[in-house]
Amino acid sequence: MKKIAFLSLLLIILISCKNNQNTAEESTKTKDGPESFVVLEHMEAAGYVYILGDQGGAKRWFALTSRQVIEGEVFYYEDPLIMKDYFSKELERPFDEVLFLSRVSKNPQDLAPPSIDNTMSAKKSIGKITTEQHKINIDLPENAISIGELYEQMETFNSQKVKVRGKVVKFSPEIMQTNWIHIQDGTSFQDKFDLTITSNEIVKEGDIITFEGIVSVNKDFGYGYFYELILEQAETIK
Repeated sequence: MKKIAFLSLLLIILISCKNNQNTAEESTKTKDGPESFVVLEHMEAAGYVYILGDQGGAKRWFALTSRQVIEGEVFYYEDPLIMKDYFSKELERPFDEVLFLSRVSKNPQDLAPPSIDNTMSAKKSIGKITTEQHKINIDLPENAISIGELYEQMETFNSQKVKVRGKVVKFSPEIMQTNWIHIQDGTSFQDKFDLTITSNEIVKEGDIITFEGIVSVNKDFGYGYFYELILEQAETIK
C-alpha cells in the first residue's frame, strides 16, 4: 500500500514538473515578437515624424514616415535601422541615436513576418513594386541610357558610371546618411520600370532630371534594403 502511495506521489510530482516546464516555455514565447514604445512627444520634418518614445522607462528617438501621432499611444516595431550620432538638417539638431522604422504599426498583428515566397518575389521585382508606373515619354540626352536598357544590360553596366534621365516619382531624404530618389522615363524591361538612386542632391517629385552615377547590381544594404539594380553616388547633370 505504501508502495502504491509513493508511486502516486511520484506521478503527481512528474506531472507538476511537466506543467511548470510548459508554462515556462509559453512565457518565453510570449516575450518574442515586436518591440513597442509609448509616444511622449513628436515633431514633423521632411516627410518624417520624429517621436520621443518611452520604452520600458528609457527614452529613445524613433523616426517613421509621416502619419498622425497622438501622445500616449503605443507603436509596435521590428527590424529598426539604428543611426548613431545622427544630425537632422531639417530640425537643425543632433541626436545621439535615432531608430528609423519601416516595419511599424499600432497593431502588433500587422507585423507578422511575410512568407518566404512573398519575400523572394519582392526581392526579384524591386523595380516594379516601389512605385506605380507613370505614363511618360522623355527624350534622353547624348550618351544616356534608358531605364529599360539599363535593366536589360545591368550585368554589363555593373560597377560602371552611367547617365540616366527621368521623372522623380519619389524622394526620401536622409536615410542611412543619403537621399533616396526613384525615377522613371517611360521605358521598362520585364515589368521593371523604376530606378532607385542614392545621392546627396535635393530634388522634388515631378522634376525631370539627368543623373550620373555608379551602377550596382544585387545590392544588399541589410535591414530589408535589397536592390536588384541601383544607381549610387549620383550627381545631377545640367
